[in-house]
Amino acid sequence: MVEEGGPLIIIGGREDKDGEKLILREVAERVKGGKLVVATVASHQPEGYFDAYRKAFGELGLDRLVELYVHERGETLGADAAALFEDASGIFFTGGDQLRISSQIGDTPVEKMVRRVHLEGGVVAGTSAGASVMSETMLVKGSSQESHRIGDLHMAPGLGLIRDVIIDQHFAERGRIGRLMGAVAQNPRVLGIGIDEDTAIIVEGHRFRVLGSGAVYIVDGSRVTHSNIAEASPERTLSMHDVRLHVLSQDDAFDLNRRCPVAARPD
Repeated sequence: MVEEGGPLIIIGGREDKDGEKLILREVAERVKGGKLVVATVASHQPEGYFDAYRKAFGELGLDRLVELYVHERGETLGADAAALFEDASGIFFTGGDQLRISSQIGDTPVEKMVRRVHLEGGVVAGTSAGASVMSETMLVKGSSQESHRIGDLHMAPGLGLIRDVIIDQHFAERGRIGRLMGAVAQNPRVLGIGIDEDTAIIVEGHRFRVLGSGAVYIVDGSRVTHSNIAEASPERTLSMHDVRLHVLSQDDAFDLNRRCPVAARPD
């Protein structure tokens, strides 16, 4: 579940920036005309990221955008970075490499400012890498489009804005069901959440709803009766029995405490 505070908007990547902009519109409405900090920290080459979001959000009537980027972790210790968050109503983490976000801003004054905005009710959104970094433990690397091989998975601490879940993005498009299963096999306590492109979950308290054109996949390993994750040799294919899988689409909801989906009402 999410920490006390504002909503999280967790996006699977490649959200629509040119058409109806359904997901970005949701972010803009939550910011309510205030200031949005666009954090391009995940990118090794951030040129163009901020301009694309400034254009898209500007078309939605949101024009108070500032960019947060750091080349080196030391830049987060100065007053200039913290000053970007003054009067901020929301934060948007763009895509790239989620390990770059956690390694550059983790346990710094910038991370403290992110948490402050969130705890004061501001929205925190993230797309692609910016989605993965939301959880306590984040997926960093693992093979896509094939069954999970034991040992072929790298995870690291994330920002921990949402607890007891692990998030994967570009999900159906890159065939990532195997690696999400592998992550859940390593820790069945957590729910695996796979989010398609142009799709988001909006998390408020212990519940989220789905927004966008794709699907959200929930892998629940709490009732698993067998797994070879600990005993099998590296490169062996994962075996796991009695896994629960939910597939959600727009307006479906999910109760994180009860681990229970809630279907959308018919139109």
